[in-house]
Amino acid sequence: MAPASRPAAPRPAAGAAKISTVSSKKNRKATRDKLWGGAFDKKTHAGAWAFGESLASDEPLTVYEIFACEAHVKMLAKQGIISSGESKRLLNALEKMWPDAYSGKLAMPEGAEDIHAAIETLLLETAGEAAWKLHTARSRNDLVATTTRMWLVGSCCNLIAQVQLFQEELLNLSEQHQGALMPGYTHQQPAQPITLGYYLLAYFWMLQRDGWRFERVQEMADLSPLGSAALAGTAFPIDRESTAAELGFKAPIPNALDAVSDRDFVGDALHACAMLMQHLSRLCNDIILWSTAEYGFVTLDDGYSTGSSIMPQKRNPDFAELIRGRTGRVIGHWVAYQTMMKGLPLGYNRDMQEDKPPLFDAMWLCEESLMICSGMLRTLKFNTERMREMAGAKFSTATSLADALAMKGMPFRKAHEVVGNLVKKCIKKGWTFEDLTPERLRKLVPEIPAELLKVLDLEETVRSRESFGGTGPRAMARQLRRARTLLRQPGFKRIV
Repeated sequence: MAPASRPAAPRPAAGAAKISTVSSKKNRKATRDKLWGGAFDKKTHAGAWAFGESLASDEPLTVYEIFACEAHVKMLAKQGIISSGESKRLLNALEKMWPDAYSGKLAMPEGAEDIHAAIETLLLETAGEAAWKLHTARSRNDLVATTTRMWLVGSCCNLIAQVQLFQEELLNLSEQHQGALMPGYTHQQPAQPITLGYYLLAYFWMLQRDGWRFERVQEMADLSPLGSAALAGTAFPIDRESTAAELGFKAPIPNALDAVSDRDFVGDALHACAMLMQHLSRLCNDIILWSTAEYGFVTLDDGYSTGSSIMPQKRNPDFAELIRGRTGRVIGHWVAYQTMMKGLPLGYNRDMQEDKPPLFDAMWLCEESLMICSGMLRTLKFNTERMREMAGAKFSTATSLADALAMKGMPFRKAHEVVGNLVKKCIKKGWTFEDLTPERLRKLVPEIPAELLKVLDLEETVRSRESFGGTGPRAMARQLRRARTLLRQPGFKRIV
């Protein structure tokens, strides 16, 4: 999205101040605290002004604001709307902002309503009254949509890279544990035996869908609103194609009213974030459960655990719990966005100011959560012996026996009933399937041939499921090869 000569904007360091201010007399004289007001007799109420200003929340857009200003100035000069001298002064002044803007140290003027007013005020100090021509043939309406789209496309690049790194962790662990038996669950009850590698691959495919969604978000955002002005275009002879190309967009949005009204790309991003966090939350919930004494399937590394302030023995899965908890925050952002947008009349409305803080927070939370999950999985110790011990719990191989009877000609519904009767009688006697002998089987349920006892073996059950996507070794090998091939390819291809 950004021109190749400019690096993408970094995320501010955690805990860093969002905005610094300048309060010198010189600065106060230069400050135009708003980009409007000629028709007003009174100043805005101080409390209302503070309620409405967005400079702090606009901070992530700073570098993209400068990008957009540079592209707009070049176009205005090329079209003869401003002089070459004015263009040169503005571009030189914008260039001087770059080091501080990129490092997050650009000092913002006091009283600026938003990032647009702040940049114009700073330009006024260095470029003089040429700064007042910068806003020719544009509006804050098209400018904020432009910079938000630029930010989102760049942020999707970072997030997609994290998705791929997490997929790599999942695939490596899946290959390592493709034969490690564990219980598979439905309704959180032991259902059928699977392998740890098979389980981990399920999350690989979830992440493949997530990556595909974020690529679509990029596509939706990759169109330029710049030059749409307030809603109806402009009478100036501008060249929207040139600014779109300068900023790296595929094309300008064809309808100016739609360009300033549209926030679908924000909704798409928040939906993709909500889906990704829901997937991570489910994984984290399993890790939380598996780390309990009752399960005993995993031990978290010290680097991804915390202790108790009162109980010395405690090892808490706090970071997995935080991801699970913050998923609610991201889903809430999506709901808040949809609620904010659903009743808006066409055109820009100030309500739309509320789209950016949720978008920024959701994207950053997704990126952080992916990094935490990658590290947590990479350092997780799996207790595969305990997993195998529980793989046969609750008669988990019963379906294999019913299938075997059906393969011999018994209707599956009858086979289901016969095996269910066997389970019921075993429970009454306090037996598991491992306690069965041919003699015991004949006494309990004579309809079941004794030679079918072998299908109750855990390894046999897992090996037998060679259908596409199943747990069998050949099916798993195909799935692993396919996943590895997809991971080596650029982008995220649809699974089907």
